[in-house]
Amino acid sequence: MSHVADIPVRPSDLLLKVTAPRAARNLLAREQLAADGPALRDCAAVLVQAPPGFGKTSLLAQWRLEYLARGAAVAWVNAQARDDVERLVRSLALAVRVGAGRPTFGHVLLEGVAAGGLEGVTLWLAEVAQSAMDLVLVVDEAERLREVVREALGYLVRNAPSNLRCVVAARAEVDLGVDDLVSYGQCVRVGAAELRFTLAETLRLAEQRLGPALDRDRVARLHEITEGWPLALQLALSADPSGRAAELALAGGAAPPEQFVSLMLGKLDPADLDFLTRVSPVKYLHPALCSALVPAPETPARLERLMRETPAFVGGDLQGWVRMHALARGALQQRFEALPAAERAQVHARACDWLLAEGMFDAAAPHALACGQNDKAYDLAERSLYESLMTRGDQAAVLDWLAKTPPQELDRRPRLLLAAAWSLAISERHEEAARYLDRILAQPETDQGLRCEAALILGAAAIFADDPDAFAALYDPWAERPPIANDALLQVHANRAALRALLEGEPALARLRQQRAAHAFPVAGYVDRWGGYIVGLTYLWEGQPLMVEQLLGPALASAESDLGRRSSFASVLAAALAAARWERGLADEATMLLTDRLDVLERSGLPEAVLQAFRTLARAARSAGNEQRALALLGELDAVGMARRLPRLRLASLGEQVRLHAREFRVETCRTLLRQMEQLLDEAATPRGPLWLHGVEGLLLVARAHAAIAARDWRGALPFLEKAEAIAVGHKLGRDRIEAMALRAWVLDRASERSVVLLQEVVTLAQAVDLQAVFDDAHPQLADWVRHASVRTAPAAPAAAPPQARPREAMRAPATAALTPKERNVLELLARNLTNKEIALAMQVGEETIKWHVKNLFAKLDAGTRKQVVGRARILGFLADEA
Repeated sequence: MSHVADIPVRPSDLLLKVTAPRAARNLLAREQLAADGPALRDCAAVLVQAPPGFGKTSLLAQWRLEYLARGAAVAWVNAQARDDVERLVRSLALAVRVGAGRPTFGHVLLEGVAAGGLEGVTLWLAEVAQSAMDLVLVVDEAERLREVVREALGYLVRNAPSNLRCVVAARAEVDLGVDDLVSYGQCVRVGAAELRFTLAETLRLAEQRLGPALDRDRVARLHEITEGWPLALQLALSADPSGRAAELALAGGAAPPEQFVSLMLGKLDPADLDFLTRVSPVKYLHPALCSALVPAPETPARLERLMRETPAFVGGDLQGWVRMHALARGALQQRFEALPAAERAQVHARACDWLLAEGMFDAAAPHALACGQNDKAYDLAERSLYESLMTRGDQAAVLDWLAKTPPQELDRRPRLLLAAAWSLAISERHEEAARYLDRILAQPETDQGLRCEAALILGAAAIFADDPDAFAALYDPWAERPPIANDALLQVHANRAALRALLEGEPALARLRQQRAAHAFPVAGYVDRWGGYIVGLTYLWEGQPLMVEQLLGPALASAESDLGRRSSFASVLAAALAAARWERGLADEATMLLTDRLDVLERSGLPEAVLQAFRTLARAARSAGNEQRALALLGELDAVGMARRLPRLRLASLGEQVRLHAREFRVETCRTLLRQMEQLLDEAATPRGPLWLHGVEGLLLVARAHAAIAARDWRGALPFLEKAEAIAVGHKLGRDRIEAMALRAWVLDRASERSVVLLQEVVTLAQAVDLQAVFDDAHPQLADWVRHASVRTAPAAPAAAPPQARPREAMRAPATAALTPKERNVLELLARNLTNKEIALAMQVGEETIKWHVKNLFAKLDAGTRKQVVGRARILGFLADEA
C-alpha cells in the first residue's frame, strides 16, 4: 500500500502550503513584540511556543508585514502532518520562489531529483547563502511535523547563514532541539507569558470592537479575569461585549461562560478532568502535592502533560509550581463541590497534611478548616497570619479569617488579634482597630514592646483617618529607641520616622531616615515596600516626577505581581505614579494606571492616594475637553470625603472645582465654591491640629487666588499667590511653589507690570524637573502666555557644533491633508527603496493599486522619478526622520 508521501510532488501541490494567511485589516499590532523591537531586532532565530489560543499565527502575520515593510523577503511554510524531509525541502524552495519573487530559485530541488535527508536542507541553505538576499523563513504549526522532520528543521535553524532569519511557531510541548541556542542568546523564545495581552493591548482591542465610548474599568476587569489570554478576550468581546458574564463567573455569582470552559476543558479525557477536579481546591500546584491529593504513579506525568497541552495552567513564580487559570479553576471547583462530602474532606485533609509537612502553615490552615479540624485551623492561622501580613501584605486573608473565627477563639490567640488589628488599621475599617487593641492590652502579659506596637497600629489608623496630628502624638513618645526587637516592626518604625519628617515639611530628611533604616537591619517584604512608597512621596512632594517614576515604576510592577493589580497597596502606588506621569505630560499612561482601581482606592486607599487619583483623572478629563466628566469625578471625590469623614478631600474637591471654573472666568460659581470651602473649615467636626491645617491652608489660598482671577481682579490675586508661594517654600512643596510663581508672574503681566525675569526663572525651574503640565493645570491663558513669552525671550542659539555623522534612519510620512493615508504609506516604503511588488506585498494590495498610488504621488509632487518623489516629499515636509 503506497503512502501519500511516496507520490511525486509537483510545485503546484505545495502552493497552498507556502501561501501566507492574509492578515486581517483590524489585526491588533503587538507593539511590545514588534519584529524591530529591542528584544527581537538582532536575533537570528525566534521560537514562538504556547498552547492554543495565544495568537501565534497572528503574531507571525504581523511580523511578516513588518519584515516586508523593511524590504526583506519572507518565505512562509505551513507545516503538515504528512510532511517528510523531502517534502519540507521542496516546500522551502517553493516558499522562497513565491515570497522573494525568484522563479528560478531551487530549480534542482523542485524540478530535479531531490536530495534525501539533511542533504536537501544543506543544498537549500547553500542556495540561500549564495543568493545574498535578506530572507526571513516562517514555519507555522511545527507541532504537526514528525520527529525526524522536526530534527531537520532544527538542523536548518542551527546552520542558517547570516542573511537568513528563522521564525518557528509551535505548541509548548514541541522540542526542536535548540534549547542550547536559547541559553546562549542565539535564539529567542517567545512563550505564553509574552503572548498574553497587556492591559493597554486589551483596551485597544476593546476600542476596536466597541468604539471609544467603552467602559474602561469593565474591560480592565475582563482583562484580569482572562489573564490576558488572547483567544478568551476575543471570544468574550464578541459574545459578551460588556464582559459581565465572565466577571460574575470569577466572583462566584454565575457559571463560567461556556466558551471559556470548552476552550480549556472541553476536549479533556474523563480521567484528566477528574484529576483536575480533585486538585482544584489548591491554588498553587506542585507534582508532589498533586501526588498526595491523587495518589497514583502517573500523577506527576499527567500534570506535566496537561501543563503542556492545555491553556488551563499558568506558570508560577517558583520553580516547579504552577497555578490554574482563574476561569478553569472556577469551573472545576463547581465540579468539586458536587463530589460527596467525605471525598471532599479527604482531599482537604491530604492537602493540609502535605502543606503542613512542607512548613506552609498559612496555606494549610484553610484546608484544615474545610475538613472540620477547626482547632488546628485556628492554631495554624495564629501561627502564620501575622508573619504573612508583615512579609507579604496578605491583608485580605487576615480579614477573611477574622470573619470566620468566633470571638472566643480570637481572645485565646493574641497574635491573631494583633494581625486583625493591623489589617483593620490599614483599611476603611480603621476605627475598629482600637477595639481589638483594647482586648490585647487588657491581657495580663502586656509589656512595653506590645504597647509600642499598639501605638504603631493606632498610628496607621490615624494615617488612614487623615489625622496627622493624632499620628504625631502616637509616634513621638516612641520616636527614640523603641522597645521592639522584631525586624519588621523596626522597619515600620523607620517608615513612621520618615513620614513624620515629611509631615513637618522635610522630604530630604525623610529620605535620609529611610535610607539609614534600610542599612540598620536587613528586612524585605511588605513593610519595606511601604518604605519605598514613602520615599516616592517625598519626591512627589518636592515636585520631581521623574524621580518618582524611576522609583515607583519597578515597585508597582513588583507589587502587582505579588499582591495583584487591584490590591490596596498596588492601587496606592499606582495613584502616586499616575500623578507623576501626569505632571510629565503622559496623560494616557496616567489614566491607564488608574483604570479599574478607583473603587479600591475609594474603599481602602490612603487619603493622599485617593486625592491623587481623582485629581489626576479629573485633570485628564478636562484636558481631553470633557468638562462634564471632570466635574463628575470631583463630585465623587467630595462624596468619598463625606463617606469616610475626610474633610481635606472635600476641600481639595471644591478647590479643584474653583480652578476648573476659573479657566472660563465664571465669577459667581467660583465665589459660591469658595464660600463652601470656608463654611467647611468652620464646621465643628473639621480638625484643628497644626499639621492638618498646614495641609489645607495652601488649598484655600490658591482657591482664593483663582476666584480673583475669574473676576479678572489681577492685583487682588497677588496677596494670595504670595502667601501660597511662601507656604510652599516653607514646606518644600516644589510643584506648588512653581505653580504659585507662574500665576504670580502672569497676573503681574496682566496688571501691566514687568515679570519677564520671574517668568524665565519659573520656566527653567519647571524644565529642570520635567513638569510639563503645571502651567496648563494652573490656567490655559497662563500656558499660552508662557509659550509665547518663552519664544520672545529665548536666548540666542549657541554656535553650531561640527556636524556629527549619524546612522541613516528610516523615513516616515507625517499626517497631511495633501496626501491620503495610503499615499503616505506608499511614500514611506518608496523612501526605503522598495519595488512596487514589494510595496504591494507589504500593504497587502495588488501591484496595479500601488502603481496607481505612485502615479498620483508623481502628479501631486510634480516629480518624474521615484528619487524625485522622495526628494520633493522631504523638502515639503511630507517625509521626516523617525525620532
